[in-house]
Amino acid sequence: MKLLFILLSIGWLSCTPTPSTEFENFLNQSTEKNYTLLIQNGQIVDGLGNDEYSADLLIQDDTIAFIGQVDTALIQVKKTIDAAGKVVTPGFIDMHSHGNPLKTPEFKNFLAMGATTISLGKDGSSPDYENLAEWMQLVADTVPGVNIAMFVGHGTLRMQSGIKYNPRPSDEQLEVIGQLLEQNLDAGCFGMTTGLEYIPGFYAPAYELEHLAKIVGEKNKLITSHVRNEDDNEVESSIRELLDQGKFCRVNVSHMKVVYGQGESRAEEILNVLNQARRDGVPVTADVYPYTASYTGISILFPEWAKPPNNYQQVVATRRAELEDFLRNKVNQRNGPEATLLGTAPYAGKNLAQLSEEMDKPFEDILIDDIQPGGASGAYFVMNDSLQSRFIADSLVMISSDGSPTSRHPRGHGTFARIIEKFIVQDSVLTLADAVRKMTSMPAQTMGITDRGTIAVGKKADVLIFDPKQVHETATYENPFQLAEGINFVIVNGKISSENGEYSSQRNGQMLRKQ
Repeated sequence: MKLLFILLSIGWLSCTPTPSTEFENFLNQSTEKNYTLLIQNGQIVDGLGNDEYSADLLIQDDTIAFIGQVDTALIQVKKTIDAAGKVVTPGFIDMHSHGNPLKTPEFKNFLAMGATTISLGKDGSSPDYENLAEWMQLVADTVPGVNIAMFVGHGTLRMQSGIKYNPRPSDEQLEVIGQLLEQNLDAGCFGMTTGLEYIPGFYAPAYELEHLAKIVGEKNKLITSHVRNEDDNEVESSIRELLDQGKFCRVNVSHMKVVYGQGESRAEEILNVLNQARRDGVPVTADVYPYTASYTGISILFPEWAKPPNNYQQVVATRRAELEDFLRNKVNQRNGPEATLLGTAPYAGKNLAQLSEEMDKPFEDILIDDIQPGGASGAYFVMNDSLQSRFIADSLVMISSDGSPTSRHPRGHGTFARIIEKFIVQDSVLTLADAVRKMTSMPAQTMGITDRGTIAVGKKADVLIFDPKQVHETATYENPFQLAEGINFVIVNGKISSENGEYSSQRNGQMLRKQ
C-alpha cells in the first residue's frame, strides 16, 4: 500500500505543470525567441483588485507576451530589469486630464507620477476642429509622451453648431450639433464631455442633452460631466440631471465634489444617489482627485449675467453695486478671500486677501476692474477633507488628476503619487490592489479602452515598477510644478520612458481611438 501511494504521488506530480514547463509550452507555441524586455522578480499587481503575486513579465515590442517564471537560457532579451522588492503594475490611466499635446507633448508631469494614459477634451471643451480626426492625426504625428484618449466637448460643439448661448435651440440646430457629435465619435473620440457650470454649456436645456445622449448611447460611448452646480445645496439635483442622460448612455460624474459640504455622512448621501441609480439600471461612474482645493477659471465667481453673451462693460457700468455685492458674498461664502489662490500672472501665487492688501482696494473691486471674468484661473479651498476622502475610499469611484503640465495646482504633478503615499502607505484608506484598480482597469473599462489597464498576456505593455514606500509627491500649492518621485520605471507601449528619474528623449505614447 505504501509503495502504491508513492507511485501515485509521483504520477500526480509528473502531471502538474511546473513553472519551467509552462514557459517551455509557451515557447513551443511561439516562433519568437528574441524579446524586447524582461522584468524579473517583481510582485505583480494586476489592476483587477486581486492579491499580488510573484512572477516575471516578458514583453515583445509593445505587448505583454508571457507572465510566469522565465527561463532566460531559452531566449534572447534586449534588456532585463530586476524588480526585486518592488511591485509591477499597469500604467495609471487618468480619467480626467488637461493639456495641449501640440505644445507640451512630453507630459513629464504625468509620467513622473505613473500616468501612461490621459484623457483630454474635458469639461465641455475640446480643440476647435469640426472634425477632431484632423487634430488627432496631428497629435499622432507629434508622438506624445503618454497615450491620449480624446473626448469631444459639448460646449465646443455648441459654438461650432451656431447654437452658442441660445437656451432654446431649434430642431434644426439640434440636427446640426448632433451631426457634429456623431462625426467626432466616428473619428475615434471616446465620448462627449459637458461642462454645465461653464458658458456656453450652462445654457443647455434638458431636451438638448437628451438628444445628444441618445447619439452617444447609439455609439456605445460615454458622457462624462462637470455637473451644473457642485455646491452643497445644488449638487444632488445636478447629478440627477446627468442621471437622466444615463437612461440613454453610460455617464460619469467628473471630479466629484461637494462645495461647502461637511463630513462623511454627506458623502454617503451623494454615494447613495449613485448607488440607487445603479440599482435602477443607470450605468453611472464617478472620479475624484485627492485634494480639497479645486482649480478653474475665475469666471466661476461671477454671476451668469456678467458673462457672455452679456456685455461685461455694460454690466459694470449699469449694475456695479449689484456685482460688487454678488462677488463679495460669493467669495465669503467660499471660505473668504484667503481661500482663492490665483494661478495666472501677474497674480500667480497670491490669494485675493493678499492682493487686496497690496493694492489697497477691496477684493471685489480687484475682480471687477483688474482681473475680470476670463482674466485668471485659481485654486479654491472649498472642500472638506473627510467628505472627499470618503469618495476616494469608495470602491466604485475612480481616481483622476484634473491636472495639466501648466496649471498652478499640485494635482497636475502629484495626484497618483499622493494616492500611493498618503492614502495607501500613510493612512491605509486604500489597499494597494484596490487603489491600482481604481487607477487602471476601472478607467479603462469606463472609457472603453480594451487593450490597457491590466497586467495580462496580450495587453499593451504600459507598466510601472516601484516600491510604494518610496513614492513621494513633491508638488505643493506654492511650488506646483515639481515632479513626483519614486516610480522607478515607467514603460509606455513596451519602451522605457523613465528610469529612476531619467527621462528618455524618445516619446512613446500613442493617440488612441475608439471605433
